[in-house]
Amino acid sequence: MLAANVKNQIREIYKAISSALPDFRSRREQNYMVAEISKTLAGEYDKQRRIIVIEAGTGIGKSLAYILGTIPLALASKKKVCISTATVALQEQLLHKDLPFFLQHSGIDFKFGLVKGRQRYVCLAKLEMLIGESSTGQMAMWQTKPDQSQLQSLQQLLQDYRAGRWNGEWDTLETPLPDHLWQQIASDKHSCHKQLANHSNCPFHKAREDIEEWDVLIANHSLLLADLELGGGVILPDPENLFYVVDEAHHLPIVARDFSSAQATVRGATDWLDKVSKLAGKLQAHIKSNHIIAPAQAMMDRVEELTSLLNKVAQFCETQPKLFANEDQRWRFEHGKLPGPLLILAENLATASGDALKQFNKMQLLLNESFKEGELPKHQAEALLTECGFMLQRLENLQKLWKMMAREDNPKGAPLARWIEVISGKQPDYLCSASPIEVGFMLEKMLWEKAAGVVLCSATLRALNSFEHFTYQVGLSLNDGSRYLALQSPFDFANNATLFLPQMQTEPADDAYTDELAQQIKALVEEEQATLVLFASYWQMEKVTELLKDKLPVEPLIQGSAPRQLLLATHKQRCDSGQPSILFGTGSFSEGLDLPGDYLTNLIVTKLPFAVPTSPVEQAHSEYIKLKGGNPFLQLTIPDASRKLIQSCGRLLRKEEDYGRITILDRRLVSKRYGKALLDALPPYRRVIE
Repeated sequence: MLAANVKNQIREIYKAISSALPDFRSRREQNYMVAEISKTLAGEYDKQRRIIVIEAGTGIGKSLAYILGTIPLALASKKKVCISTATVALQEQLLHKDLPFFLQHSGIDFKFGLVKGRQRYVCLAKLEMLIGESSTGQMAMWQTKPDQSQLQSLQQLLQDYRAGRWNGEWDTLETPLPDHLWQQIASDKHSCHKQLANHSNCPFHKAREDIEEWDVLIANHSLLLADLELGGGVILPDPENLFYVVDEAHHLPIVARDFSSAQATVRGATDWLDKVSKLAGKLQAHIKSNHIIAPAQAMMDRVEELTSLLNKVAQFCETQPKLFANEDQRWRFEHGKLPGPLLILAENLATASGDALKQFNKMQLLLNESFKEGELPKHQAEALLTECGFMLQRLENLQKLWKMMAREDNPKGAPLARWIEVISGKQPDYLCSASPIEVGFMLEKMLWEKAAGVVLCSATLRALNSFEHFTYQVGLSLNDGSRYLALQSPFDFANNATLFLPQMQTEPADDAYTDELAQQIKALVEEEQATLVLFASYWQMEKVTELLKDKLPVEPLIQGSAPRQLLLATHKQRCDSGQPSILFGTGSFSEGLDLPGDYLTNLIVTKLPFAVPTSPVEQAHSEYIKLKGGNPFLQLTIPDASRKLIQSCGRLLRKEEDYGRITILDRRLVSKRYGKALLDALPPYRRVIE
């Protein structure tokens, strides 16, 4: 039960915040959201299933609602709060605006901060080695040697860190490094150990010391899943002592799926395995203990075995050229089933890579002991530990991939998606991949069963006015004890926005559709000041741009022609100066784009956002649903399109006083049976259908 003192505290904080916020309007939906969150987490509805799923329409103020519904209760029950988001923009808003404001006006004392993954921090030891400042010099393990200009950039980074001008985080780099270069100096879990002298003051370890003191932690979905995969309580606090708020929760299924996948090359792996063998020989030469001999020799044997098996995989693929003779040069295995000869190789690779990992861990343990006993010079031991850490990561990934490739699928669940694609080069290589197609079972085991409580929220969680598709994706159900709320936006949709479906001669499948699209857009932007046109594909956007060249009142600002922030800044400058402005964008502009007021009054959606199942995982998912007698279009494509269409239309009204017109240039909304369901799921805009 929610204690009376906590209830009263929440009410008092709400009063204080409402007085402090200029032009604050009390929202019934916001009050209800706060109450339902706190009651659910307190166990009033279900003591075992303290989970609430909330779709909170734009304008409700969901961030304040979940902050107020969780923090007072967490502090009173000696728990912590983790707010996980999908975008940097929301993290920044929470870190620099929402939580500082709440701290200032709530009257309660708490500490908060942003938790970042290891890969967001530089490893000073690696940086020193790469630029040759370390006494061991540049190490043979680096994937690509930096050129002179990159070397100078890295030297400047080290100088800036030592002078206090840079804090060692990727996000605060004034000039971003190329990804491949940053990966070589980023902290990693295997080689960046706090107990090592030249790692103890690394930025990552300094940041981790702060986390113990925080009551509220801001993270992203990837970091959240990284902690859960490790069992929970490794990066973040223990799940049973944590209230999770998963904001932008509609991203969670895809992030979870991608996080659980694995991939590795075939010939590329044999190259770095050769370095592992040499490293084993090096460890045998440097470590005095006789105990190193057996694992080092066994490691060399396993590398030889792995190399032989990988070469056989490459040879097998070379005998199947027809199966790679498609546009993507990809061979996806039907129902995830590998052909017999490849399955045998996969099983042997899973066993051999598992054995290799065991031997490597034994060698690393002996290296650590040798270092602690002072049997190796410090600089030499630390260089070897760093190199070991780097190779251990690769071995773990290789073992994960082949274990997934060889695993027997559970007949009661969905099979894994498995595929191989050709990587072109001097000598073609093969990239092998495996991924789950459904992640609900995994989230149930890692999060729903363990957490003290979970709040899942977003402005768009329902599809076709139902939570059913979302619950299917994340492993919940509508009758498992979890709470579900759909809170309507306070906006006056009928008076502030018109949904316009003009008469058209063609539909998207017609050859002449793109030409008619260009004609319609030309007419729709005339005498309009602020327009956003959302396209379903880059190809169509580029084609329409060509057709409309020099025919529009102003040159459109096209996604991809400049950084997103620069395009938006130019658009706003044009609007502020009274000039017309037109933005052309694709799917990524349909979410997280905030153009309130006069910055957007004319929104054009060119096509219903039906996702074509082009990725191997999507194709495998459709295949699985068909196998079960289902219809992938009705079960996956339509619900997904419904949610995306709501997001696209949601770009127009961002504040209560916003206004304008939404035009959808896809007559399938009225010509197809599913169109009515998609229309009815949209907010109640004033409709004009020709």
